[in-house]
Amino acid sequence: MNLENKDASRRFDQSVLTLEPGLIASLAAELNHAEQSREQIRQFSARHPEMTIADGYHISKQWVDLKLAAGRTVFGHKIGLTSRAMQQAAGITEPDYGTLLDDMVFEQGGDVPCSRFITPKVEVELAFVLGKRLEGPGVTVFDVLKATEYVIPAVEIIDSRTFQVDSETGARRKVQDTISDNAANAGIIVGGLPMRPDKVDMRWIGAMLSRNAVIEETGIGAGVLNNPANGVAWLANRLAPWGQTLEAGETVLGGSFTRPVEVKPGDVFNADFGPLGAISFRFV
Repeated sequence: MNLENKDASRRFDQSVLTLEPGLIASLAAELNHAEQSREQIRQFSARHPEMTIADGYHISKQWVDLKLAAGRTVFGHKIGLTSRAMQQAAGITEPDYGTLLDDMVFEQGGDVPCSRFITPKVEVELAFVLGKRLEGPGVTVFDVLKATEYVIPAVEIIDSRTFQVDSETGARRKVQDTISDNAANAGIIVGGLPMRPDKVDMRWIGAMLSRNAVIEETGIGAGVLNNPANGVAWLANRLAPWGQTLEAGETVLGGSFTRPVEVKPGDVFNADFGPLGAISFRFV
């Protein structure tokens, strides 16, 4: 392996930290301010090319801790980069994840304020509402099915607190930046018909996402790791080294099976899941 490939391998190592604790805390505070001010900041990977995926998760955790200290509570978790195409584009071989907080939850059928976000986009997913705790390692898809109280249609609102393209180098945002940014978490809307996980084949759940009465995206659940429940099992096992678990009552977004669709004020969205119902909402 040449030095260039060795350095790249190190950056994608899940356990290697290169940034000092003080710097990690400072970068987390930058993200917090960027979200509050609605002003994007320069991507971290451009400023710190040695940054690893492990650094990204530590930054994300510190940012979430800042929010929890300010009074927010954990609503659940999200899994991102679940499709093969998105993983190839990001140069990784597994998904990423982030934490959903109570102030990210919006009502279906209501208005979502664009002023809450910087560059919002929406994706179509399935949400798993847990009836029992899932604690890794060793969690399987069968454990997920037993622990899930019901699955329900969901829409995720994603956002970016860092620039897509660096103004100084022209480099695009890397997966380390997205992970730091709490996996682009911004909002969640659930609706439609809750279903017991043993009453529906999640691989074949389909959805059509329309914006202003024009269908923009379609997809089926199998696009998410062959079965969205696989992602929940993966997450429970990935959280184990952090001493974290998926708790009863939490909601887990299993990963999008459509590409993200951009949002503008006044846009009306409808995510039609067929027999599982639909979710409608408007950005204002």
